[in-house]
Amino acid sequence: MFPVIDKRETGINMSRIMTMRGITAKNVQDYLNLGCVQSVYRWLDGVNMPSIDNLYALSGLFQVPIDEIVRGNKERIVPEINVKPMDCQTERLFVYYDKLNENQAA
Repeated sequence: MFPVIDKRETGINMSRIMTMRGITAKNVQDYLNLGCVQSVYRWLDGVNMPSIDNLYALSGLFQVPIDEIVRGNKERIVPEINVKPMDCQTERLFVYYDKLNENQAA
């Protein structure tokens, strides 16, 4: 069987990871320097998929491998990773990015 990505399941999975990490769609938009937050919502709704560059960046932001973000019809090689809540260092990183973006906007 040819492996196919399930955009809807991938979006649901991204939403689950973001909830566990305390990450909002706006945080993702700022982190990826996207023009509008609507792109992130389209990913979460399963309408579109992030580019491979954005998936690579999201794996760093979410602190999980790309294979843990993308869902499809391929059988999983490793068991699902249990995403832990965000640690203090990552939380400080988000505060830093928020302040940096505020200063650039001013």
